[in-house]
Amino acid sequence: MIHFIVHAPQDSVGVLVKDATKNQKLTGWNMETDATVEIVTKEDIPLGHKVALKSVKAGEKVIKYNVPIGKASQDITPGERVHTHNLKTARW
Repeated sequence: MIHFIVHAPQDSVGVLVKDATKNQKLTGWNMETDATVEIVTKEDIPLGHKVALKSVKAGEKVIKYNVPIGKASQDITPGERVHTHNLKTARW
C-alpha cells in the first residue's frame, strides 16, 4: 500500500495520499525511480500534507517534486509533518 508520493530522490518531503497517525510506518513511491521509501511518522499527518523524509536544518531549502518550495523555519526531522508551522513558502 502506498501512503505518500515522492517525485525524485532529492526530495526532502513526500505528499500523503492517505491520512497517517503518529508512529505509523508509511510506504512511499518515488515516481522518478519507481523505488519505495519507508518512514515512521512522529505525529498525525492528514491527507495531502507533507511528511519529512530527511532532516532539514532551519534556513535550508525544502524540496518537493524536485523543486525548492521554501525554507525550513525551524529544524525538521524525518517523520514530521511539514506545513506552515515549520516552512516559510518560497511564493511570498
